[in-house]
This record gives sequence, structure tokens and C-alpha cells, in this order.
Amino acid sequence: MADWWTAPAEAADGKLVMVTGRRDIKKFRENPRFSIRVEVSWKYIGGEDGMPKREDSEMMERVQDLLVAVFDKDPVAVLTGVYTGDGERNWVFYTLSTHIFGRKLNEALADLPVLPLEIYCENDPDWQEYDEMAECEIKMD
Repeated sequence: MADWWTAPAEAADGKLVMVTGRRDIKKFRENPRFSIRVEVSWKYIGGEDGMPKREDSEMMERVQDLLVAVFDKDPVAVLTGVYTGDGERNWVFYTLSTHIFGRKLNEALADLPVLPLEIYCENDPDWQEYDEMAECEIKMD
């Protein structure tokens, strides 16, 4: 089972963003093939606190469970972080192939209705985004 931490952070506008990061990523990070960062984003209309409403939150959890399950079964990507707040949830993955990632994402979510997801990919061989996110955990210690 994956080892996760959660810490509060602030968006640029000062709103709360909950950051959840994965600790047990060593085997992925040491594999130079896992050099592509993929961010899957879901923008939502939240409450005054910027957090998703219950219905959206429940569907987001379902999406996350499905994605984790498909990548646990076929580890071509690893979920390393989740940001929730200020009207957006972002799932951050590192993968070895955007083509395979896309195929697996579609496979995982095939039985769900069309979702308001946006996908962004970038080469990040040094896992720079992961290191920046991990600073949130360090600040909590």
C-alpha cells in the first residue's frame, strides 16, 4: 500500500489548497524512463473555501481510485501528488509514455460519464515538481 502525507498550502490568491504527496516513489524515480510528468486537472465550482462540493468530491475520489487501480495493475505511471482547492483538483503522475498513459487513463475511466478533465504533459527527468511539492511536507515537520 502506498505511503501518503497531506499538508495545507496556499494558492496565489491566498485560498487553501490541500496537498497530498506520495513518499514511496524511489523505484520509479530511480528509473530514468519515468521522466514525463502528466497533470490531470478538473476545474470545479466550489464553496467559499474553494473546496469541491460533495458530489464532485465523491466523483473525484472514484476517478482517483480507478486511476490508481489501473496503474497499480500495469505500472507504466505512478500518482505522486494530488492538489485540491481554489476551484481545481490536480493529479500529478510520472510516466514513461504519454501514449500508454492516455490509453490507460481512457481504460480506467471508460465506464464513467464524460468528465471535465484537462491534461498537460511535460518532460521532468529530475522530478522537479515532485521536489517542490515535497517541500510542503517538510514545512509541516
